[in-house]
Amino acid sequence: MPPTPPPAKKALTALDHRIEAAVGHSIDQLWQHRDRDLLDEPHARLAEAHRALVQAEHTVTFYRVQLQRLASGEFAVDHALFTRINRTVTTLEEAAAARDDREQQVKAALEPVEAATRSRGTGPSAELPPPDHAALLAIAQGATLREHLLTQRLSVVTASGTRVTYSQFRRLEQAGLVARDDSHPLHAGQPVTLTDAGRPLLAAPRPPGPQPLPPVRRAGAWPTASAPRR
Repeated sequence: MPPTPPPAKKALTALDHRIEAAVGHSIDQLWQHRDRDLLDEPHARLAEAHRALVQAEHTVTFYRVQLQRLASGEFAVDHALFTRINRTVTTLEEAAAARDDREQQVKAALEPVEAATRSRGTGPSAELPPPDHAALLAIAQGATLREHLLTQRLSVVTASGTRVTYSQFRRLEQAGLVARDDSHPLHAGQPVTLTDAGRPLLAAPRPPGPQPLPPVRRAGAWPTASAPRR
C-alpha cells in the first residue's frame, strides 16, 4: 500500500489569483470565513472546491517527489525498483487526473462569484463603511438585542463582548443586512443574525479607512526645521 499523502493545507494553485480577485481578499481569509460559517452559498461552495483542489495539488506533489527520489540513484537498479517506479507513475497519473477534475470544479464554482462581483461593481453593497463591516462581523459570531432593565436602553450585545448601538443596529436592519427574532422578549434578549444579503458583505472587499490628514500648523507657531542646522 502506498504511503498516505499529507493532509491538505493552503498552498498556491493556478487559480488562486483569480479567486482572490473575485472575492476581494486572500485565500486565507476565504478559508477562515468558511470555517466560521460566514459565507453565503456560492462563496462557501467555492471555498470547499478550493480545499479539494489544494488537497489534490498536495497529492500530485507528494507522488512527484517520491518518483524523483526513486530515480535519484539512492536505490539499487533492480526489478523491485522498476516495480516501485511503475506503481508510482501510475499513481501520479491518477492524482494528476483527479487534480484536473478538482480544478474544473473550482472554475465552475468561481464563475457565479465572478459574475456577482462584476454586477456588484461599485454599488451600495461595495461601499459598506468600516464601522458597519465591524458590526456585521461581530454580529456574525452571535448577538442578541437586549433592553436594559433600569435605563430601558436598547443595544446589541455580541459574543465577543462588543456592543452595537441601537441606532447602528436599526440602520443595518433597515438595510436588510441583519434580522432579529422578535418571538423572544427584549429583556431576555432577541437573537440577531445576518441575512442572506448581509453574509456576502463579509466576503466582499473591505472599504479603505479614512486617510490621515496632514498636521495643521497653528497661526503664529514657529515652523519646524526640516533639517538640523550646521
